[in-house]
Amino acid sequence: EIRKKTIKGLKAGDEFTVARTFSQEDMTTFARVTRDYNPVHFDDRFASGKKFKGRICHGLLTAGMVTEIGGQIGWLATQMNFEFKKPVYFDDTITCHFTITEVDEHGSARAEAKMENQDGITVVEAWLTGRLPGSRDIEVLKAMVTEGDPTNGLRPSRE
Repeated sequence: EIRKKTIKGLKAGDEFTVARTFSQEDMTTFARVTRDYNPVHFDDRFASGKKFKGRICHGLLTAGMVTEIGGQIGWLATQMNFEFKKPVYFDDTITCHFTITEVDEHGSARAEAKMENQDGITVVEAWLTGRLPGSRDIEVLKAMVTEGDPTNGLRPSRE
């Protein structure tokens, strides 16, 4: 649906929402990729010393939800700023609300995002800038969607 909205044209005020439940496996995979083995993610004793109720997910793993939306749009990020408000624990379900706030005549855009846990508590806020897809990009995106969007790992299963 996000790609279909992109094909129709993006403008200030457009909103997108995605949700995801974060698991210990997600965190472990993220740690392997980033090489961030901070004990707050792996050791309950260390996490409790930071006043957390248990081990927590990496902040950038959670904040990365903006890249799910950006990737579906075809947004080319130029800047991302995050404010980490509260920890995210394993099995928390986080909802990311992403809003395009400005678009100029050259396709440069600004957006804001807010991520909330299953209790409605804001865990991350983000402010982003980037480039929206141009007319040629949208034509390619339209062809990809028409072809079944074969490179999109988030497309619905065809089984």
